Amino acid sequence: MDLTVPLLSILGAIAVGAASPGPSFVFVTRTAIALSRRDGLAAALGMGVGGVVYGGLGLFGLQALLSQVEWLFMTLKVLGGLYLLWLALGLWRTAAKPITVPKTADGRPRSVRRSFTMAAVTQLSNPKAAIVYGSIFAAFLPAHVPAWTFAVLLPAIFAIEAGWYAIVALAFSSDRPRAAYLRWKRWFDRVAGTVMGALGLRLILGAGKL
Repeated sequence: MDLTVPLLSILGAIAVGAASPGPSFVFVTRTAIALSRRDGLAAALGMGVGGVVYGGLGLFGLQALLSQVEWLFMTLKVLGGLYLLWLALGLWRTAAKPITVPKTADGRPRSVRRSFTMAAVTQLSNPKAAIVYGSIFAAFLPAHVPAWTFAVLLPAIFAIEAGWYAIVALAFSSDRPRAAYLRWKRWFDRVAGTVMGALGLRLILGAGKL
């Protein structure tokens, strides 16, 4: 069984989805600009891990479960929406505050682990991603695939998700974007918070829809 075309089709669809603007893009962008390039790259790795989790769950058929158990999908969407609203509230509350990045004794930011964790949670806050991944797999993969498919797809998903957001982090952590952010921090954070909040409300209000 030649799976070359199906695998390339899956990876192409995932790449298009990763490049689409959303809460993950907003989070990585702000992290890279407001904190540091290292934090932005840590966030990119967190996005990659989140993508692998949903990719693995999609391969194991979670989308079928969520499609059948409506209350579970609704609950996950509400929880994800509440998390995005919490992020939005935090951005609005701190919009007018100056940026302070805590340092360790050797001068490196202490927030890298937190950036990674929050990025992974942000990526996982939308359970609809499990449906998307599962739908892509269902559309392109045959019913029975060899075990090596997992060994190929999951690292490739990580490379696509983390690679794209690493590019975003590198682009937005350079001097000009950072200087512009520091100059317009209040408005940038409020716009980012509004986007996060709108996406969170969209998740919650659409909780009953598959």
